[in-house]
Amino acid sequence: MKNGDNLVRVYTGNEVSVIHLKEELEEEGISVMFQNDFQSGISAGFVGGVPTAIDVYIRQGDMAKAEPILADFIKKVGD
Repeated sequence: MKNGDNLVRVYTGNEVSVIHLKEELEEEGISVMFQNDFQSGISAGFVGGVPTAIDVYIRQGDMAKAEPILADFIKKVGD
């Protein structure tokens, strides 16, 4: 992803579910970015964020393509 891309947070979850979602999105050619405030805080020498809350971001332009994947994924995770 490049600077200037409009990113949209599409999911927040634990590492296992985030990796699974990433694989599903990337299979459809959708680039994914993670933000893990807890891990970033540890690296910087302070504690911040929640250990099990990793945010998943995609480009705003990929939202239409990602919506059915996200809906199916969230349905599966909720079961």
